[in-house]
Amino acid sequence: MSKIPVGILGATGMVGQMYITLLAEHPWFEVRYVAASPRSAGKPFRDAAAGRWRLRTGWGAGVGELTVEDANDVSRAVKAQGEGRCSFVFSALDMEKETIRALEEAYAAGGIPVVSNASANRWVSDIPMLIPEVNPRHADIIPFQQKNHRWDRGFIAVKPNCSIQSYMIPLHALMQHGYELRRVFVTTLQAISGAGYPGVPGWDMVDNLIPFISGEEEKSEREPLKIFGSLKDGAIVNAPGPKISAHCNRVPVTDGHTACVSLEFGSKKPSLEEIKKIWADFKALPQEAGFPMAPDYPIVLREEADRPQPRQDRDAGQGMAVSLGRIRPCNVFDLRFTALSHNTVRGAAGGGILNAELLKHRGYL
Repeated sequence: MSKIPVGILGATGMVGQMYITLLAEHPWFEVRYVAASPRSAGKPFRDAAAGRWRLRTGWGAGVGELTVEDANDVSRAVKAQGEGRCSFVFSALDMEKETIRALEEAYAAGGIPVVSNASANRWVSDIPMLIPEVNPRHADIIPFQQKNHRWDRGFIAVKPNCSIQSYMIPLHALMQHGYELRRVFVTTLQAISGAGYPGVPGWDMVDNLIPFISGEEEKSEREPLKIFGSLKDGAIVNAPGPKISAHCNRVPVTDGHTACVSLEFGSKKPSLEEIKKIWADFKALPQEAGFPMAPDYPIVLREEADRPQPRQDRDAGQGMAVSLGRIRPCNVFDLRFTALSHNTVRGAAGGGILNAELLKHRGYL
């Protein structure tokens, strides 16, 4: 199978770098187009990234020689699409929200599908916010989106915030077995890499914890309702529950977002043994599709009393699995557990690539 040529918007930033690294050996997709800010435009990528590359691995064969385009100039990507160098783009843009929204819409209007990491378009009712193991059918809003916006081949699909990745799949697995979730109380301990580079000033993180991350608690409380929602009359309608209360904290950990979660069930309450079996057995994606970024088991259970831990467990499933531990009764609600996911893999570029794999499988790419 010949690889699909893809582009990366924001290619020199932290998320863009992770996209390039994860796509270096991808069997379906190949990076053939890179775009960034006007100051990087016109340079070979190796020169634009010099002094800015923050990952331990390199950028893979051929990418260093690509000429960086101006991400604001959609016509360059349209031309590359016509030349067979850019079938769709991953958006890792780092700009003002309204600027990102307008720019992603311009790419879609130009006939270029956009698979986005940005939050700018997450709340548009006909744009799917995807976790493939949870709401793959939301991709089927795309024809309505294209009709509503009068876009031909282009569309926008987004991934949710990194702070919710560790517990959305476990919650979905329980709901899939008929258990109603009434209330969720979650405290997140989020890695410094989630703030990008240079991110939080070093002296603010040494011997410290910051109990505020702008916008994170609102995203953590609202985004799950859209993901758990349903398609109706060409729009995604939010689910009525569960009701979520979130506390989001920045902690001095390099990578890996941890969440301490308490759940209240409806009248039907599972046993701890049943919960563990549901999570251990969970597989949601069609195995025959062979999604390259999908872990064999999206949920990894840890039985040790002191796991999961970021340094020990963030790379489970090549950074795409979520690790769960400390599963026990809750004195206030019904169940409590600790969850962990890799915020720059599952929560960022890896999650975006898995979204693209889902969209290809469903015939949209």
